[in-house]
Amino acid sequence: MNGWTFVATVALGAGVGATVWGVATGPLRRRVVAQNLSTALACPALLLLAQGYDRPSYVDLALVLALLGPVGTLVFARLLADELADDPPRAWGLTWAAAGFGAAVVLALCVAEGPSRAMAKLLATGALLIGGNIVASRALSGGFGGVRRG
Repeated sequence: MNGWTFVATVALGAGVGATVWGVATGPLRRRVVAQNLSTALACPALLLLAQGYDRPSYVDLALVLALLGPVGTLVFARLLADELADDPPRAWGLTWAAAGFGAAVVLALCVAEGPSRAMAKLLATGALLIGGNIVASRALSGGFGGVRRG
């Protein structure tokens, strides 16, 4: 076990384990936030495993997860808009912590990878992961000002 796989194991064990518990229990507002955070933690873990096991195909899986995870959260936000309007989730601290973790992982992997096409794919994955999760968290917490719910 090297350092990359150790950090991925900790991220999967602690972070995703906690989000699975959050999805399985509690009120609706905690469940949708936990669902969003599971993507924000699983994607950097896949990037770390790709580096640790020297498997570039894991980066492709992380890229797909970074693209589709926030989209799934936006679908939940749209379908549950009425229920979430009564008691909106407030998890900006967790959102920024997960975004910081994703940014740190992408930065460390870019340094380890060096300038190449793989680094461009890492940067694209990081941008989708961080931007998508911030947009999805904003949608969960009440949406964007000036936009009508339809």
